[in-house]
Amino acid sequence: MKNPRARAAQHLAPVLLNQSALNLDSIDIEDPDRGLIAELCYGTLRYLPALELIAQKILRKKLKEKDADILALLLIGLYQIGYLRVADHAAVSETVQAAKQLKKPWATGLLNASLRNYLSSSEDFAEQLSQNPVFSSAHPNWLLKSIQRQWGEHAEDIFTAGNSRPPMTLRVNLARQSREDFLAELKEHNIDAQAGELCKSAVQLSQPRGVHRIPGFAEGKVSVQDEGAQLAAQILAPESGHRVLDACAAPGGKAGHLIEWCEDISLVTLDADKSRLEKINQNLKRLSYSAEVIAADANQTHDWWHGQRFDRILIDAPCSGTGVMRRHPDIKTLRTPEDISGFREQQLALLSSLWSVLAPGGRLLYATCSILKSENQDVVSKFAQQQADLSILEIPITHETTATNASIHQCNPGIQLLPMAQAHDGFYYALMAKA
Repeated sequence: MKNPRARAAQHLAPVLLNQSALNLDSIDIEDPDRGLIAELCYGTLRYLPALELIAQKILRKKLKEKDADILALLLIGLYQIGYLRVADHAAVSETVQAAKQLKKPWATGLLNASLRNYLSSSEDFAEQLSQNPVFSSAHPNWLLKSIQRQWGEHAEDIFTAGNSRPPMTLRVNLARQSREDFLAELKEHNIDAQAGELCKSAVQLSQPRGVHRIPGFAEGKVSVQDEGAQLAAQILAPESGHRVLDACAAPGGKAGHLIEWCEDISLVTLDADKSRLEKINQNLKRLSYSAEVIAADANQTHDWWHGQRFDRILIDAPCSGTGVMRRHPDIKTLRTPEDISGFREQQLALLSSLWSVLAPGGRLLYATCSILKSENQDVVSKFAQQQADLSILEIPITHETTATNASIHQCNPGIQLLPMAQAHDGFYYALMAKA
């Protein structure tokens, strides 16, 4: 079996080359090294902008593209030394050995010299880079500036959240049990947890654990879902008899919650990626619910819509994902400023297409996991100006979503949840009604 650091480097290399997103699905769930490989990959990517600045200082010349795995090993070594409780000598020796596993013995000397150079001069490197905000925030420069410009005094908290390990939050199926009963059941199993602050269905675990060790998961009594994402069903609030559309539905978390919110609805789920439809089906099967699952581009209504309008529509729009970077840290290196304008075009097109299938008097909830205004209130404002039959509804602030919660910001239109290190991810919501 390969050195886990070598395996992690193989997973990281295509991300560093901007060839693909991080994907660890090929690692068996029972693999004893899976946890370490995931920690090395996710951790290195969370701090990649800072680690790359260090690597540039200790490498005499840039490595070739074909040696992206060696660059990944160097970054993994720097991450271990700087951010993990790994003995320095172990971090160096194990990382050096990994180069042999990758059949690149020539790189052992390079890695050994580079990492030991960093160890002997880490304070000097830190001092040299201390005034560089990319180093201190571990965010790419374009995103750093966007966050500072748009969120000012909240920027540092956003950076902290983006570099943190995300908490594990559960969604209790309130149609089958109360949150209080579930918390009591967790206590009986010696699982420490607390009720969420935004949603009546949310429970946050003190320590993440495998879903097979969570009571009621296999039976569909509880699901894994960030508390900010749970707000979607709570805001849209479908009612008995409603015909509901969940566009861009994969992997099906919000779809499941919509049925839990009101079991007597007719739910249609769409996703353009056929390979992800199975995730929707698996989620619904575990919950013992059913819905119409369609492989289609939501924009191409003539391909899937048969004339019956919807009372409620959820658009979980494609976006930059800047509100969930701690869960998908490869966003920091894969996303570019040019991507944002592309997402904006997609978002406006989705709104335009799906508005046409919304029934008079119906409601449409526009949602993203972005914290960038150009994808959120700017998009909704532009779309609203184009529709004479559209009105923006105030999103109700209940005792769960308290107005004093510093992470919730009224945006006019919509609300923005900023990511919090020990709480929810970043989400934007805007609720629209059709006259």
